[in-house]
Amino acid sequence: MSELIQRQLGQYDSPIEDELEDAFTRMLSEGTQRMHRTWRGVLVTGFFGGTEVALGVLAYLSVLSASHQPLLAGLAFSIGFLALLLGRSELFTEGFLIPVVTVAAKRASLMQLIKLWGGTMFANLVGGWVIMWLIMTGFPELHAETVQSAAHFATAPFSARTLALAVLGGMVITLMTRMQHGTDSVPAKMAAAVAGAFLLAGLRLFHSILDSLLIFGALVGGRAPFGYLDWLGWFGYTVLGNVVGGLGFVTLLRLLRSKDRLQEERADAESS
Repeated sequence: MSELIQRQLGQYDSPIEDELEDAFTRMLSEGTQRMHRTWRGVLVTGFFGGTEVALGVLAYLSVLSASHQPLLAGLAFSIGFLALLLGRSELFTEGFLIPVVTVAAKRASLMQLIKLWGGTMFANLVGGWVIMWLIMTGFPELHAETVQSAAHFATAPFSARTLALAVLGGMVITLMTRMQHGTDSVPAKMAAAVAGAFLLAGLRLFHSILDSLLIFGALVGGRAPFGYLDWLGWFGYTVLGNVVGGLGFVTLLRLLRSKDRLQEERADAESS
């Protein structure tokens, strides 16, 4: 009865509320386009994502070096997320919501999802490494702060605490994506980017791409008390935690909330 009432009273003939239908339609439309990119499109968009996040890291390090206030520096890092939003580039962890919804609706394949994730992650890291090399070369006075900040992540042993920080990091970035696709308002999308940056960078949650760029900056500058193998070990469990947080605590619940609408979309895809 409640679903029938929603269909009768809502603007759309949909089993979910109008606001959720609008957000679902936006995600599916964008996700279908993103998932059908060529390899060139995936790599170039991911490369830009890495370079833009690296500029946010520059802002973070500059404010942290001057103020020694991580929360204030986290707000400065929002420049990176705002660039991602307005520049329409791609960050690996942004693929935990929209592309997964697209695959669940049978508008794209699992192999396309793997291509998007793998290509975007690789390009993020390459683009970020290049810009961090430029930053460390152009701002040698930031190197000591970079090493200190990076050591917080690169030297952290695998434990319940570090895994929890990685899970929270995945939740925050995916929640930011969900908030941005829940509205058509550009100022609201920008506010979500600032809020996400404050939590992610300000609280020093573990994020596989953002924190890798800090580690790269420390490594290219020399004299870091860790190496690329240390980064790789940290990166492995951080990616796992990000995936659990983003998929398990945000995307899965979103899919359950829109289950009936997804079933309709899957039926349409199968019939066509």
